[in-house]
Amino acid sequence: MFYVFDGVDGAGKSTQLKLFTQWLESQGQSVLVCKDPGSTPLGEEIRNLLLDRHQIPISMRAEMMLFTTARTQLVEELIRPALAQGRTIVLDRYILSTVVYQGHAGQLDPEEIWKINTLATKGLWPDLTFVLDLDPVDALQRLKARSNSPLDRMEMRGLDYFQKVRAGFLKESGRWPDRVETIDANRSVEEIRKEIQEIAMRYQKRKNADPA
Repeated sequence: MFYVFDGVDGAGKSTQLKLFTQWLESQGQSVLVCKDPGSTPLGEEIRNLLLDRHQIPISMRAEMMLFTTARTQLVEELIRPALAQGRTIVLDRYILSTVVYQGHAGQLDPEEIWKINTLATKGLWPDLTFVLDLDPVDALQRLKARSNSPLDRMEMRGLDYFQKVRAGFLKESGRWPDRVETIDANRSVEEIRKEIQEIAMRYQKRKNADPA
């Protein structure tokens, strides 16, 4: 299985991804956890450029292509080989993020981004994407309350941008009901964890019943 965690920054994605991975491993699954962009030498360099090098101007289209380049390397170097070995993939963000952040919120054409990334990944789609949904006002408050790390390039774009990000996630999630599950992130960590595991079990059963 290939799982992706996504959603607006500050919605608790990293926490739930960690809990989900622990749950999968408790079932005896061999799990590969990756982040997009990142997890490969090239991906980490691009991640640093995109998120942390604030002084370097990057156009929205160039930003989209950099994310896509890092993703291409991630798929070729890590994800496809792991899937071929029968491992379970848990990925922090994927194509949907670029469609939303650079497309819906960044004013690029979402359909164009889907096409470019389909080519870049040779049509490799997750079995299931969890989108953690949270009001951007609450999400930004969470981000500002963090004391361990500064805001990155995306997180610094403000409330209006993140309102568009949330709207983009909700719109795109509605287009892919068989692949994307929207999770209400304005609840306790335990409530969210339980719902995610229940959804994953349903998808696992469906996949096992129809492996094609």
